Amino acid sequence: MRRKWRGSAGHKHRNLLAHAPQALHEEITADYTDMVYAESSAEVTRRRRLFLAKWRLKCPAVAASLEEAGERLFTFTRLPPGQWRSARTTNAIERLHEEFKRRIKTQTVLPSAETAAMLFWSLLASAQITMRKVDGWQSLGEPLASMPLDLVA
Repeated sequence: MRRKWRGSAGHKHRNLLAHAPQALHEEITADYTDMVYAESSAEVTRRRRLFLAKWRLKCPAVAASLEEAGERLFTFTRLPPGQWRSARTTNAIERLHEEFKRRIKTQTVLPSAETAAMLFWSLLASAQITMRKVDGWQSLGEPLASMPLDLVA
């Protein structure tokens, strides 16, 4: 299955490819996809170890690039699995950002944070933008894993 990578997972994927010769791109993509789209946190961790072991030998720069991302790339595994799809991507945020840019392109800055909030809610209320439900929204009330989420991720 071919995926269009977005968000932090997409940025890291492009970064990994930038550290490798073109001939290895397909193999890196397959290994990266297997790792990031594993079914459980334990399986993501196992596949990450395998990825690093393999690519340290084949192309050390690729392994170093993945290690550079650290745990932040895998913050989504601390959420309930039903939310992983939404957490791995920034599509909804990017869509909202693009709509805001389109609306305010004639202004250099919004006068205040309250103005930005009013713009957001008015766009939602008038149905000029719609927000999709977060995958796994039914489990949003469940407690997260014991470690705090990394705000940078």
